[in-house]
Amino acid sequence: MLSESDLKLVDALQTGPRTSWSVLGRTLGVGAVTAARRWDALVARGEAWLTAYPGGEVVAQLALAFVEIDCAPGEALPVARALAADPHVATVEYLAGHCDLHVHLIAPTLRDLSDYVLHRLATLPGVVAARTVVSPRMFTEGSRWRVRAISPGQREALAVPATRPTSPLRFSELDQALILALGEDARASAASLALRLGVGASTVLRRLDALVARGAVRLRCEIARPLSPAPVTAMLWLRVPPDKLETTARSLAVLPEVRMCAAISGAANLMLVVWLNSQHDTVPLESALAAKLPWLEIVDRAVTLRGIKLMGHLLDDDGLAAGRVPLDFWAPVQGS
Repeated sequence: MLSESDLKLVDALQTGPRTSWSVLGRTLGVGAVTAARRWDALVARGEAWLTAYPGGEVVAQLALAFVEIDCAPGEALPVARALAADPHVATVEYLAGHCDLHVHLIAPTLRDLSDYVLHRLATLPGVVAARTVVSPRMFTEGSRWRVRAISPGQREALAVPATRPTSPLRFSELDQALILALGEDARASAASLALRLGVGASTVLRRLDALVARGAVRLRCEIARPLSPAPVTAMLWLRVPPDKLETTARSLAVLPEVRMCAAISGAANLMLVVWLNSQHDTVPLESALAAKLPWLEIVDRAVTLRGIKLMGHLLDDDGLAAGRVPLDFWAPVQGS
């Protein structure tokens, strides 16, 4: 696991991804140069990284699906690496469970999703079968998860004040380009973003403030799972009475172990992704869920054996960041 000081730095950046180094350093009791240098070292070693991607009402206008893939013997990793190179594939994981690979797929429309699955995924050598479920609602995702290494006072000092939007968001090609640029460097200055996008710095600041205020862009500080206080990823497929889906999902979303909670279109209608200290923690977690939410039925479960890609970042055999594929969900779908 990372040192306590590095975990605090990661937690601070999870709370305020674009907070200045001077404020971050002062909050953590170190100099700004020291904080920046330590972060650069973590990134260089692939132990932590920052990313950005669409969220809120922007991602709600796109189509999200989860694809379960069965592969021929020995072909799971080659298939996973081929899919990980695609911009519409956000995350790829190799599982111990009812399928070999689990893929998060995001595209402009349902038609684009079907084109990708039928003409790209299904034609890959080594793919034996694929099952797709659509997600009509994302209740929470990984940008909310915290290392929980800093104090409540430090977190409050770093938290970005919440603002209430006063007008509808008019999402433009500039906003799209801004999100893609932040995906490459989430801490890029307004001046450098303006130069890249060909607009004024004041325009960049105004659009970025609007996107952040509405949750239309997610800025996320990630930690390599093997170095995390919770290195084990587990997935649960749940069946919940439709009239209890909303309240159940909201109850699950606030649990500290939960990385993602999404409604899905299959026999199970809710999917949960959790980060745990050990694979043995799945049993007490399931017991706690059953006691707290007795109407909830666990339909299936799986444990991640290896991460191949996590929200655009390619992972090596040790789970460290080893490259990046831009999350351009708006791009033309390969094979369509």
